[in-house]
Amino acid sequence: MLDQNIKAQLKSYLERLESPIEIIAALDDSDKSAQVKELVTEIAELSDQVSARFDGQHKRTPSFGIAKVGEQPRVFFAGLPMGHEFTSLILALLQVSGYAAKVSDEVLEQIKGLNVSADFDVFVSLSCHNCPDVVQALNLIAIHNPNATATMIDGAFFQDEVEQRKIMAVPMLFKDDQHIGQGRMTLEEIVAQLDSDSASKDAERLNAKEAFDVLVIGGGPAGATTAMYAARKGIRTGIVSERFGGQVMDTMDIENFTSVQKTQGPTFAADFEAHVRQYDVDIMNLQKVKSLVGADQSATGMVEVELENGAKLQSKTVVLSTGARWREMNVPGEKEYKTRGVAYCPHCDGPLFKGKRVAVIGGGNSGVEAAIDLAGIVEHVTLIEFDTKLRADQVLQNKLNSLPNTQVILNALSTEVVGDGSQVTALVYKDRGTEQLHTIELAGIFVQIGLLPNTDFLKGSVELSNRGEIVVNDRNETNVKGVFAAGDCTTVPYKQIIIAAGDGAKAALSAFDYLIRSSDV
Repeated sequence: MLDQNIKAQLKSYLERLESPIEIIAALDDSDKSAQVKELVTEIAELSDQVSARFDGQHKRTPSFGIAKVGEQPRVFFAGLPMGHEFTSLILALLQVSGYAAKVSDEVLEQIKGLNVSADFDVFVSLSCHNCPDVVQALNLIAIHNPNATATMIDGAFFQDEVEQRKIMAVPMLFKDDQHIGQGRMTLEEIVAQLDSDSASKDAERLNAKEAFDVLVIGGGPAGATTAMYAARKGIRTGIVSERFGGQVMDTMDIENFTSVQKTQGPTFAADFEAHVRQYDVDIMNLQKVKSLVGADQSATGMVEVELENGAKLQSKTVVLSTGARWREMNVPGEKEYKTRGVAYCPHCDGPLFKGKRVAVIGGGNSGVEAAIDLAGIVEHVTLIEFDTKLRADQVLQNKLNSLPNTQVILNALSTEVVGDGSQVTALVYKDRGTEQLHTIELAGIFVQIGLLPNTDFLKGSVELSNRGEIVVNDRNETNVKGVFAAGDCTTVPYKQIIIAAGDGAKAALSAFDYLIRSSDV
C-alpha cells in the first residue's frame, strides 16, 4: 500500500505522537476492506504508540476511526485517505494523540466554545485540492468537542450513497444528515457558521481598531503583495479578506510564476499568507466589504470601509484588490442545478462523473484544459464554444483533438440547463449559424467562460469600466482621493498571478508616496 519513502516519512511524523492511539477499523469481505486493512496494518507497524483493531462498528464499511487508547473514536475515514487526503490522515493521527494544531489561540478557543453535539460527514474525491481543508477542519472540531464526530467519505468508495444523495460536487458537508455547505471552506468559515454569535463578536472587535495608514481590501496575490510592501515601510497596515488567497485557491497547477517551477493554488496561497504574516499586518479574514466612502465625503477625513457585519474601519489610504470570480452562463436552470450537475472546478468534481457524459462550456485555455482532464475520467466530453474558433493555445488544441472521446462544437450559444428536478440531464444550445436548437443528453456541465471582477459593492463609489473593472492610471490611482486598486479587479490588462502581484507592489508604493506627500506619515 505505502512505498518505502512514504513509510519513512510517516514513521518520522509518528515520532511526534503525544500519547498512544489506536486505529479501529470496520471491515467486511470486500476488496475495498482488504485495502483499508492493509493501510491500517502498515501504519500500526510504524510506531509502538499505534495499535490496530478490526472489530469496529460503523454504518459505513469499510472505514476506520482514530482514538486515544481507552476512548471512543470521533474522527473517521470512510475509504482510503490517499491522494490529497493523506495529509488529513497524518494530521488526524497526530492531533488525536494531543499534538497541538497550528491554529491561533483565538480560533482554538472558539472551537472549544462551540460545545457542538453533531455528526459531521464530508464527501470528497481524492483528486480534490479543496477537500482537505474541510476534512481537517471538521476533524479538529470533533477532537475538541466530545459530543461531535467527523467522517471523511470517499465518494468513489460509496457510489451508492453518492447517487442516493445526488452528490455532484465536493467537498459536500452534512451535519446530522442535513446539508450545510459545499465547496472550499476554511476552518474559520466553518467555525463561524457553527457559532451563531460570531458576526456580532467580530463587529465589536473590528469597531475597536485604530485607523490604518494602508487598508487592503482583498487577500489574493495583489492584496497580499500590497500588504507586505506597505508593512515593510513601517506603517500601520491591515488587510480585509473574504478568504485569503482569493481565486488562487481554486487554481490547480501553477507553472508560470518566475522562480516557482510548479506548485498548486492552495499551496501557493498558503505561502503568500505565511509571507505576509512575517510582517506586522493586521489580517482580518472572513470579512466582506459592504461599502466604501472616500476621504472627501467622510466626516472623519479618512476613507471609511463598512463591512457586512456592521463594523466600520478607517484608513488614510485604501487599496482595492478584490480580484474576480468565475463567470456564470446566466441561463435558465444553471442556478437550480448548481452542485447538482453544474460545476466550475473540473479537478474537484470531475471524479464524481466517472463513466458519464459531460460538457465543458468555453474554448479558452481553462476550458480546453478542463476537457482534456475530464476526458481521462468520464465517458465523453463535449466542448461548447461561442466563437467560430477555439481561443486556447495551439498545443492544448492539438492534445484535445487527439483524444477519442471528445467533441468540439463551435459557434454555439448555451441556452438552457435541463434537469429532472434533482440533477442535470441535458444541455440545450443554439447553433448561431442556423439558429437551430440542439439538446445534448449528459450528466454534468463544467462552466469555464472567464472571470467577473468583484466590484459590485463599489458602484457609485469609484469609477468602473463598462466591464465592471476599477479604472486606474499608471500609478494604480482611482478617481477617489486616497483610494488605489490593483490586480484582476482593475482595467490593467492580462489577468495573471504574476501581474497581480506586481500590481500590488506598485499600488503599495503609490499609496506610501501619497502619504508622504500628504504629510500624513
